Amino acid sequence: MKKVSHAISERIGKAIDEQVFPGCVVGIVDASGSRLVLHFGQHTYEPDALEVREDTVYDVASITKAIPVSCLALQLLDQNRLHLDDRLIEYLPEFNNPDRESVLIRHLLTHTLHFGFPLSSLKNQSSDTILRAIFETPFKSRPGSVFSYSNATSILLELVIERIYGESLDDVADRVFFEPLLMEKTTFHPLQKFEKSEIVPTEIDNWRGGVVQGEVHDESAWVMPGTPGSAGLFSTAPDLLNFLHMLRNHGTWKGMRFFSDETIRDMSKNQIESIGACTGLGWELNQPRYMGESCSQRTIGKTGFTGCMCLCDMEKGIGIVLLSNCTYPGRKPDKEAINGVRKDIAEILLA
Repeated sequence: MKKVSHAISERIGKAIDEQVFPGCVVGIVDASGSRLVLHFGQHTYEPDALEVREDTVYDVASITKAIPVSCLALQLLDQNRLHLDDRLIEYLPEFNNPDRESVLIRHLLTHTLHFGFPLSSLKNQSSDTILRAIFETPFKSRPGSVFSYSNATSILLELVIERIYGESLDDVADRVFFEPLLMEKTTFHPLQKFEKSEIVPTEIDNWRGGVVQGEVHDESAWVMPGTPGSAGLFSTAPDLLNFLHMLRNHGTWKGMRFFSDETIRDMSKNQIESIGACTGLGWELNQPRYMGESCSQRTIGKTGFTGCMCLCDMEKGIGIVLLSNCTYPGRKPDKEAINGVRKDIAEILLA
């Protein structure tokens, strides 16, 4: 691991020098289950800023869509409490756009609903207005015909999960995943559990009135009540490695089974080849733009807008986590700089 550590340190040092982010944590779990967690830099660019630690808490943004949201739905599929060809309106009868009869659970897990508008464009609207837009706005294409990544899709999936369990997303996620997987610093409510100094700030945002720290960074998720399924999870590299270790170990961890072999296969199998696109069930799949050119065709992953990444190469048995706050103090003009770092770290570890 010494050679790998040196290569990672050099690449992250370059990124910090270029102010892609002020600091980050990189974690790896390999095929044998061995781990390495490296931490670099500071919470912010100020000279007296706190140093990043192995267990520093980050807003992981859209990683929330996969961990826990999609994975909770996938577990419900395993339990036959949910089915891919169930209609959405069986769980959310208030969903009322013109294609309401045609929207299936599989469309939510493959992001094949074409809303055609970002929820961030509604950040100045009330939560009721945002929810009404999700429920009633006509799609730009028929369900299942186009891959279209959307916060709205994950919010619908979260609402389905909450209807089935009769509980809020945060409570379900704690009980089903975070507590049994010993993810002790993973939560939707970091300010209720940790000192603010343990959490890196994500942005200085005048719209929000100053430094965003310990509150969900995503604008629409911040406006929405409850625990939206699009963003809002806070976690650490060691905690996320526990989850990835479970996935690379065929859905089991410390004698507990979380997913069937079939579901693990479906996560890492292209579900939308018929429409000329690529995604796994509940996860992004085989995306060299941030997974590196050496990722296998069975590499699943997810990124977060704040500068985070987790991926798991199912063929090689390697899980990787990168947590950063590239949106601090503000969003970068070069939006691909963070993907360059993600890709290079993945290449170092998967080549």
